Amino acid sequence: MRRHTYALGGAGLLLSVSMLAIPAQELTGELPDPPEFAAQSEPNFVSVGDILEYKALPEYHEPAWVTSKYVDAGTLPPVAERLPKEPMVYKAGNMPDGIGVYGDTMRHVIGGRPEGWNYIGGQSQGWGGIDIGLSECLTRTGPLFTVKADELEPLPNLAKSWEWSEDGKQLTMHLIEGAKWSDGDPFDTEDLMFYWNDHILDPNVSPLNGGTPETFGVGTTLEAVDAYTVKWTFKEAFPTQYLYAMAYGTFCPGPSHILKPQHPSYSSNTYEQYKNAFPPEYMNIAVMGAWVPVEYRPDDIVVMRRNPYYWKVDEAGNQLPYLNEMHYRLSTWADRDVQAVAGSGDFSNLEQAESYVEALRRSAEATAPARLQFGARTIGYTLDLNLSGNGWGEPDARGQAIRELNRNLDFRKAVSIAIDRQRLGDSLVRGPFTAIYPGGLYAGTAYYDKASTVYFPHNLAAANALLDGLGLVDTDGNGVRNLANGGADVEITLLANTDYATDSNLAEGVIAMMEPLGIRVIANFQAGNARDDMHQSGQFDWHVRRQGSEMVSVVQGTSALAPTGPRIHAFHRGGSDGTVDLLPFEQEMVNVVNAFIATSDNAERAELMKQYQHLYTENVYSVGLTQYPGALIINKRFANIPDGAPIFMFNWAEDNIIRERVFVPEEAQGGYELHPETLPGAPGGAGPV
Repeated sequence: MRRHTYALGGAGLLLSVSMLAIPAQELTGELPDPPEFAAQSEPNFVSVGDILEYKALPEYHEPAWVTSKYVDAGTLPPVAERLPKEPMVYKAGNMPDGIGVYGDTMRHVIGGRPEGWNYIGGQSQGWGGIDIGLSECLTRTGPLFTVKADELEPLPNLAKSWEWSEDGKQLTMHLIEGAKWSDGDPFDTEDLMFYWNDHILDPNVSPLNGGTPETFGVGTTLEAVDAYTVKWTFKEAFPTQYLYAMAYGTFCPGPSHILKPQHPSYSSNTYEQYKNAFPPEYMNIAVMGAWVPVEYRPDDIVVMRRNPYYWKVDEAGNQLPYLNEMHYRLSTWADRDVQAVAGSGDFSNLEQAESYVEALRRSAEATAPARLQFGARTIGYTLDLNLSGNGWGEPDARGQAIRELNRNLDFRKAVSIAIDRQRLGDSLVRGPFTAIYPGGLYAGTAYYDKASTVYFPHNLAAANALLDGLGLVDTDGNGVRNLANGGADVEITLLANTDYATDSNLAEGVIAMMEPLGIRVIANFQAGNARDDMHQSGQFDWHVRRQGSEMVSVVQGTSALAPTGPRIHAFHRGGSDGTVDLLPFEQEMVNVVNAFIATSDNAERAELMKQYQHLYTENVYSVGLTQYPGALIINKRFANIPDGAPIFMFNWAEDNIIRERVFVPEEAQGGYELHPETLPGAPGGAGPV
């Protein structure tokens, strides 16, 4: 510990001479621009109307084996009877390779493990695109990376259209009429109202992606007008922002005809029993998505087959999806990248920077089975400090003392400037990939403004001096600072996700960089589901976390940019009484975010985000660590992959590429189907009926 003692001694001497107070301007510096990165690709921008429309077509088609084996046998209605009155029609002109052909499989490798199929009850399907394949939402945002900026608005989906009242406080939304769940049960407003009343409004239920009343605006109501019409009533006028909240994954209703009998409001079940009523062994859960789970083998594979009632078609009347089957090999996230590069997997969101150099080298070879496509730097990590001082997570005395420190600006500054961001980025990957990230909005995104960004460069001496000024000194000589007035060691638990090497590596880097600051940080490494649970329940002091979509698009998940409600923010939520003990600058941030939501004026929005960025970075709201681009790895046999598809912008790449339109030309099909010519739940089909 000699190195640490020396650092403290140097800081103490510096404080006695000139640093009784450190002017803020002496801590700030010029933020370096992100390095140039020529490997990034650009999308082709279109209008929403160029992508899709809803209309009836003269005739419809399906794979020949579905007709001969099921329809002709009388076990399945004709395809025209399984489709809505006016199905969603994808336009051929927007498909990069045009109308597709049926057949083949997309082989995914994932590191998650499915807990079950009750996603609106809080169960994880294992991520990696499973949930995106089986659930559909009122609106859709993934493909918006291709939509022209002046026409940017969520795509219609289960909601085919909507209109605002004259005063802008009511939104009437029209659902697709005649669509059915994968088991043939009608989809209608009963499914929406079950999700709204018994999940969003029920504080005992936590839907998978965190939909809460605040997500749609405090005081918002939803009512069913008829079987295919609902009416939203908002407190604000024209809050178009909430259309984004109606997309994945905060308004994706579940099958009420299956889930409702298990819900505590309609049964004797507990909420825990309801959540776990549909384990991963339960096959053929009714879905609105393109594929249905038909096989699950623990620690091996999840297989999903085409939904015979899927409600989307192409312009030739071919019922989608083109791909018959989806595989999800249950391995590790690192193995996902390895197998996609090697060709034994078909798809990966390359997001662990440690793999970039080798993946680029391999994809450049003429015999490489996969291609690599980099997007913008929309992957960013922060060190979140739990700012709830009034009980979220029920901290003990030690935890409460740490939260009081977290709420102190000088403490947050000290932690921030003790971190060498350049070293952190280089420790992940060398080259022009990573960029210094001070926190807040990402450089290169629409609302980012460098002039509004306050940057605190690495300055270990000043960091030590700031902590000395707070009375945090090493009183017992063990190399760790003590709380003021001879208290216990400053000992902090750091939550991080072990599913990703990047998360663990960054956490290790933070721990090492806190040592010369005299702060003992103890790693609390947890696998994804356990980490999610601890994060949701506030069981952490610090958390190395990958930022959400709100820092990329801003217009999606906007309410989560600040603690606008007691259950909505990542690291500052309300205590048991529901109140949020906002710091003064947080109240300013809440005001800015609410003003952003309330206006549709683009110039005003830009100015508001400048204020937000300044408040965030000036007050070190969370400690930015690094940001870098992701890359899509896709097997070369797949067609209809759009240019410039990011692995994460409005949504994950599994949604960005519109998988139901993706196909494999006949000559390239590989015969990978495990359940050929079967349908979920049908007699003679895959899995139990």
